[in-house]
Amino acid sequence: MPRPKPPVQLSMALRTWGGARPGAGRPRKPGGQPAHRARPPQPGNAPAHVTLRALPGLPNLRRAPAWPAVAAALVAGAERPGFRLVHFSVQSNHLHFLVEAAGADALRRGMQGLSIRLARAINKASGRSGKVWAGRYHARALRTPREVRHALCYVLQNYRRHAGLEGGMVEPGWLDPCSSALAFDGWRDDEGAAWTDGDEPPRLPAPRTWLLTTGWRRHGLIGVDEVPVAGA
Repeated sequence: MPRPKPPVQLSMALRTWGGARPGAGRPRKPGGQPAHRARPPQPGNAPAHVTLRALPGLPNLRRAPAWPAVAAALVAGAERPGFRLVHFSVQSNHLHFLVEAAGADALRRGMQGLSIRLARAINKASGRSGKVWAGRYHARALRTPREVRHALCYVLQNYRRHAGLEGGMVEPGWLDPCSSALAFDGWRDDEGAAWTDGDEPPRLPAPRTWLLTTGWRRHGLIGVDEVPVAGA
């Protein structure tokens, strides 16, 4: 009797579509925003340095009609549960903030509310509509007294820094009226500060974190003519 033949293993052709592979997905447009990345944690006892950039083509944020609207929006949106805007600087196409937040969620909600309020104010003042900000805000937690001092100088003296980079000059003792510098109580020598007639310090919430109230002073008060270092 003949022996039975062994069974033959059939080959199965595997499908090659689906799943992640190089080059898959919608092509990215030239000049598009970078992919969203998870934000770093935000400790509740550490302030943060936040930067918000405007799209090209918007009016100068330091000049009328945009500046009065920006100033009013900053004061109106400076505080909400778990979030405080304590210092700011407005440049022609971007803004710097020092904020305190109870955590990452509080920072996100606070900045979303402030960004929306600012965008609406800028659009209304300039008679336009549409998007205002070039992508998401950038935030960096400040964990040491030295980091906080650098950030304070960088934010409050940002116009002085830009003027120096562009070969310009700023009058000695001058404090930027498009910032919270006039309300800052940590100047080393304010005798020469040029307070413009009619200027009033913005009414922003007082800081509460140890780093912003006391800790940063361990490294010395800030000179009214001090130029912030790059990367602070």
